[in-house]
Amino acid sequence: MPEDHISQKRAVYRIAGMERALVRKDIVYRTTDAGPQTLDLYSPADAADGARLPAVILVAGYNDVGYEKMLGCRFKEMAMIVSWAQLIAASGMIAIAYTNREPAADLDALLEHVRQHAEALGIDESRLGVWACSGNVPLALSGLLRRSTTPPGPKGRGLHDGGVQDEARRGLRGGALLYGYMLDLDGATGVAEAAQMFRFTNPNAGRSLDDLPPDLALFIVRAGQEQFPHLNDSIDGFVARALALNRPITVVNHTTGLHSFDLLQDSEASREIIRQILGFLRAQLTRAGS
Repeated sequence: MPEDHISQKRAVYRIAGMERALVRKDIVYRTTDAGPQTLDLYSPADAADGARLPAVILVAGYNDVGYEKMLGCRFKEMAMIVSWAQLIAASGMIAIAYTNREPAADLDALLEHVRQHAEALGIDESRLGVWACSGNVPLALSGLLRRSTTPPGPKGRGLHDGGVQDEARRGLRGGALLYGYMLDLDGATGVAEAAQMFRFTNPNAGRSLDDLPPDLALFIVRAGQEQFPHLNDSIDGFVARALALNRPITVVNHTTGLHSFDLLQDSEASREIIRQILGFLRAQLTRAGS
C-alpha cells in the first residue's frame, strides 16, 4: 500500500514513546455464524500490574467487509486508528479498536464484553468513553443514547414515559466526536441521505438530544472547510440544540480544517485540537464521581 494512501495516514500529533503502548491483539469479543469478531487493547507502557484503567472505544460505523473493499484493510488496522490508540494509551488510558460485521450489534456486544471481562482486561468499567470521526459518529452517538426497556408511552418516547435506561450504556461518561455526521433534527434528512450514499451505519432515526443523558459530556470538532454535504449542517443544528438545553458540550471549530485534518493537515492548529481531545477524554474518564 502506498505511503500516501489514506489507510497509511497517522495522526499528525505524537507523544514521545507512544509506540511503546502495550498491545493485546485479536481478543475475541463475539462469535456468530460469520465467525469471531476481535478487539485490540492498547494499554499505557507503564501501566501497573493489576491496575484497572479508564477505556476509550474507537467506534467503527462501517462494516469491515466494506472497509476492506474500499481501503484494503480492516478498520482497526488503519494507521489512523493505530496512532490514535497509541495516543490514548500514552495519555494514561486504554484504547480499544475492533473488527465488526454488524456495526450496531457488534458495538453492543463489545460494550457487554468489556463489562463482563473488565478485570481481566484491566479496565475500570465505570469509566468508559467513545471516540469517533466522520461517518462513524452516528453509531457512536447511538451508543450514548438512552434506550427504553419498556414499551413507548402515548407520545412514543419510551424513556420519558416511564422507561429505564438500559444497562448497556452504564459507565459511559463522554465522547469525542470529530468532523462527523450527527443527528437529523427538526425535519432534516442530511444524515440519512449521507448514510445511504456513503454506507455508514445510522441507527438514530427519530432520536433527539432528549435521548442523551443530560450530564453526558461531549467534545465536538468541526472542520471549517468541510467538503461533505450536510455534515456541518448536522453539527451546527446539534450544537444549537445542545446549547439551548444547556448541555455539557465543548465545541472546537478548526477554521482552516478539512475533513480528516488530524491526518492530512500537519499544523499547530491540528495538533492543538488533538491535544485538547486527549485532555478532554482524560479529564472526563478520571474525574471523581459516577
